[in-house]
Amino acid sequence: MVDFMDFENYSCDNQMSIFDFTREPISITKPIRLIELFAGYGSQAMALKRIGAKFEHYRVVEFDKYAIASYNAVHGTDFPTMDITKVHAEDLNICDTETFTYLLTYSFPCTDLSVAGKQAGMSKGSGTRSGLLWEVDRILTEIRDSNGELPQILFMENVPQVHSQDNMPDFIKWLDFLESLGYTNYYQDLNAKNYGVAQKRERCFMFSFLDECNYNFPQPIQLTKRIRDYQEKVVDNKFYASDNALKGFAEHAKKQKEKGNGFHAVIKDVDDISPTITARYCKDGSDCLIKVAGRIRKLTPRECGRLMGVSDEDIDKMAAVNSNTQLYKQFGNSIVVDVMCAMFKNLNINQ
Repeated sequence: MVDFMDFENYSCDNQMSIFDFTREPISITKPIRLIELFAGYGSQAMALKRIGAKFEHYRVVEFDKYAIASYNAVHGTDFPTMDITKVHAEDLNICDTETFTYLLTYSFPCTDLSVAGKQAGMSKGSGTRSGLLWEVDRILTEIRDSNGELPQILFMENVPQVHSQDNMPDFIKWLDFLESLGYTNYYQDLNAKNYGVAQKRERCFMFSFLDECNYNFPQPIQLTKRIRDYQEKVVDNKFYASDNALKGFAEHAKKQKEKGNGFHAVIKDVDDISPTITARYCKDGSDCLIKVAGRIRKLTPRECGRLMGVSDEDIDKMAAVNSNTQLYKQFGNSIVVDVMCAMFKNLNINQ
């Protein structure tokens, strides 16, 4: 149990105790049944596939019809849209944990936590989108109360503000809840630019394990890529900003600064690193405009996808069923595949 009065002493570093030094490193030897809550287009599944893990797309929960269309196109599945508030323990059908490792992922909405959002928080009963975290609480509680089998591994992703001073009391309640179910939690903030991708995208990741084991987050690697490494060779003129658009960006930046907001038009050289790609990129691309041969333009959907670690093959499949607007939203809401590859490798999947 964590004392709420002591939350200021919590850090985002890998949470460890003296017992971690006596625990065996995590190792997965059984086939994985992947359960993705708030699935998006399935970036977690992309990462598992990329590292060669044997896994089954067991259950997928995604409310957005455009995102599930991308998921099905990429992974060759046929999942329907599903509202997490209507999901119950029996829907997940977790059984035979002696034979399978169940990995449940929950990248719940960051809308009310992020700097770009309204920062309304994630308290239970708040009615916020970020408060959907507690639907996971409800589902796991249903499993426990029915004497069902809990998933052996949970994997969370969200913005670092999930453990900010304002949100830390709720985050600690979440940690305490998981510990009450028997999970050991390891969480840390990782930045995509430290794992081979030219995007400054910091996110909080957490693994929760039922088994007595130790987990170490991957060490950073040197970045060798820049925006130019993700560029398309031929880009339609519609992606280039007009003089009026550039004037509008400047006016918008001024208004945002007056409001005390941090978001404004950012113009990057192609030899630089991209700032965070967000879901609002579909509006005007002002999160990251790039200068190419003296002209200013937004990134194309393909370039955004590449910066999220998505392969061209998968981008093509997504583009076949979705508009550019939806692709921008989906990439901005997702997780960089390369970062998860690095983390999943440290699960020592030896099947």
